[in-house]
Amino acid sequence: MSENKRNFETDAIRAQSKRSSFREHSTPLYLTSSFVFDDAEQARALFADEIQGNIYSRFSNPNTNEFIEKLCLLEGTEDGIATASGMAAMFISMAALLKAGDHVVASRSVFGSTHQILNVIFSRFNISHSYADLDNPSSWEKSIQPNTKLFFVETPSNPALDMIDLEWLGKLAAQHHIILNVDNCFATPYLQTPAQWGAHLVTHSATKFIDGQGRVIGGAVLGSKSLIKEVRFFARHTGPSMSPFNAWVLSKSLETLAVRMEKHCANALALAQWLEGRGEVAYVKYPFLPSHPQHALAKKQMRLGGGVVTFEVKGGVDKGRKFLNTLMMVSHSANLGDTRTIATHPASTTHSKLTDGERAAVGITPGLIRVSVGLEALGDIQSDMAQALEASQR
Repeated sequence: MSENKRNFETDAIRAQSKRSSFREHSTPLYLTSSFVFDDAEQARALFADEIQGNIYSRFSNPNTNEFIEKLCLLEGTEDGIATASGMAAMFISMAALLKAGDHVVASRSVFGSTHQILNVIFSRFNISHSYADLDNPSSWEKSIQPNTKLFFVETPSNPALDMIDLEWLGKLAAQHHIILNVDNCFATPYLQTPAQWGAHLVTHSATKFIDGQGRVIGGAVLGSKSLIKEVRFFARHTGPSMSPFNAWVLSKSLETLAVRMEKHCANALALAQWLEGRGEVAYVKYPFLPSHPQHALAKKQMRLGGGVVTFEVKGGVDKGRKFLNTLMMVSHSANLGDTRTIATHPASTTHSKLTDGERAAVGITPGLIRVSVGLEALGDIQSDMAQALEASQR
């Protein structure tokens, strides 16, 4: 079977580095800081970018190469680069392409640290931004300025699970010659491939569902060869490189991504439906629930609804905290995408640096709970959450 006709699951498993003379079945770890040249001419040609090859593990390594080549295959992009963390990926995917005087239009609903890049860090370098709303397409058009260079968007967003029509946004970006950068962390390439809708860059916190077991930190920037060339130059000389060990773990993690996401999504949908019937819950939000305001859009551009559910415990922040403090099995952590179910209070943790008004504008209510639904038996997740919900109202 030709490689370009293989299914997602097969590519995730069978795409790997060329075997060495030892004929290993599984790609080995390449824990080396540098690589040996055949001769002086090869060294010169490698540094001149006349030929491809490994020089130094800050630049590339067989393990990071395999991880990125596999992820590009799954996302449908030409090239990519691995980074030390998801936030390194978000930062270099913008900073490498922007200069003083440029303008960014970003979704109002982005991760807290992404807000800090836009609001605090970029302002030091005279890079301005405007926020637009995911559910209001006209706000994107109105925010475009003559110096707008880049659109940045999360869909579904963290943590409100809002979405934007990527096909529409891709066409708008093309019309105005703007780079569309999509954070695909929540969906992963198994559920959504932004490049097919017109995204020029796709960014990931591989720490989350791609790793899937809460073991390592990592990120990725994927896109066209021309854009990644600029991102790679920036990364090569500023150093946010992924370690070979983390790349080896993440490449192995991609082999089980499909089967894990199927289970995450099945558990999440069932949990969301169950939560809608609980009297202690004010509202529930999940992309594949008919009650989600963008349910039809989710069905259009996502294979399944994802592994994250958000809901509001009746009684606001105090009741929400009581719910978290009463959980017995479900983890109380700031991470997501783990095999273990995790509950988080975004207003006091991941998005605590935002003002009350900024949180309200992106749907983060005081008592909002974000649940990254794990792979445990659904009944056990429900049982623990049931007792915590009951205790929250006492």
